[in-house]
Amino acid sequence: MASKEQKREAPPGYQPHIGSSRQYMRDIILGVNDGLVSTFLLVAAVVGGGLDATLVLLTGAAGALAGMISMSLGEFLATKSQDEVFDAEIALEKIHLRDHRQHERDQLTDMLGKMGLDGNDLETVVEIINSNDDAMLNMHAALEFGVVDGERRSPYAAALAAGALFLMGALPSVIPFAVWENTTTALLAAATLSGVGLFFVGAAKTFHTKRNWSISGLENLSLGLAAGVLAFFVGRAFDQIISGS
Repeated sequence: MASKEQKREAPPGYQPHIGSSRQYMRDIILGVNDGLVSTFLLVAAVVGGGLDATLVLLTGAAGALAGMISMSLGEFLATKSQDEVFDAEIALEKIHLRDHRQHERDQLTDMLGKMGLDGNDLETVVEIINSNDDAMLNMHAALEFGVVDGERRSPYAAALAAGALFLMGALPSVIPFAVWENTTTALLAAATLSGVGLFFVGAAKTFHTKRNWSISGLENLSLGLAAGVLAFFVGRAFDQIISGS
C-alpha cells in the first residue's frame, strides 16, 4: 500500500490545476496591471498639465516608488490581518468542538447537505468525519471560513509579488522620459510600451482562466489606454484653468 507521503502520478492526458501559485494570482495580476495603468495615467496627466520631461521623469519615478512601497505594505498588512482573523476563528472553532460538539455536528450535516449529500450517505460521511477531531476541525475550517492550510497566503510572498510587479509595470511609463526630452515623443513611447504590457498581461492570464487570449488582451489594453487619454485631458484642462487664472 502506498504511504500517505507518496506522490501519486497523474494519468496520461490529465490536466493539472494551477497549483500553489493560485492564491497569489490576485497579487500578480493586480501588481503589474496597477503599475502599468496608474503610472501611465500619472505621466499622461502631468504631460497634459505642461510639465517638461525632467519633471515628468521625477514625478513618474516618485509615483513608481511610492506605489511599490504602498502595494507591498498594503498586501503584507492585509494578508497578515486575514491570517490573524483565520487563526482566531480556528481557535474559537476548537472551543466549539470541545464544548458544543452536537451543534457543530449538526452544522456539518447542514453544510454537506447543501453540497448534495443526503440520506444514509450524508449520515455516514458526517459520522466518519465527526469521529476524527482533526478531520472535523479541518472540514469546519474549510467549509465555514474557506481556510485550507495549503491555500493560505504568505504575507511576505504577497508583499514581494505585489511590490516587485508594480515596479515592473511602472517602468515602461517612466523610462521613455529618461530617453527623450520631447514629452510628446516620450508619452507616445510610454503609451506603446504600456499598451504592449497591458495586452500581454490580459493575454497571459488566460493561461489559467482559459478565456480567449486576444479578447482578454484587447480588453485590458483598451481600458488602460482609455483611462490614459482621460488622464491626459484632465491634466490639460487643469493646466488651462491654472494658466487662465
